Amino acid sequence: MQTEFEFVLPRGYVDDAGNVHQRGVMRLATARDEVEPLSDPRVKLNELYLGLLLLSRVVTRLGSISPVPVAVIEGLFSSDYAHLQDVYLQLNTLGSVIETRCPNCGTNFELDLGAP
Repeated sequence: MQTEFEFVLPRGYVDDAGNVHQRGVMRLATARDEVEPLSDPRVKLNELYLGLLLLSRVVTRLGSISPVPVAVIEGLFSSDYAHLQDVYLQLNTLGSVIETRCPNCGTNFELDLGAP
């Protein structure tokens, strides 16, 4: 079963040196990924912070950045943040069809995550 999926951000994260990071990898979320951030004080102050923490847990690589700290997710352009939220929902919702790439041959294809 495939648990990691490549994505490309529409704009890309710009690091302090001016490098743009657009390609990344997101893994499927676990129950722990969704539960542990709920006890974070930042989430208690602002529930919207949950999305930032959750994405920083499941985005395993962004360009040359790995692991991806929450500060990187915080620094994304709004369109890139929205794109990552969409990717997260597609990957972690039953019956979702996503476009992905074979890590061995590089061929793009659609994958139905709800298929047995």
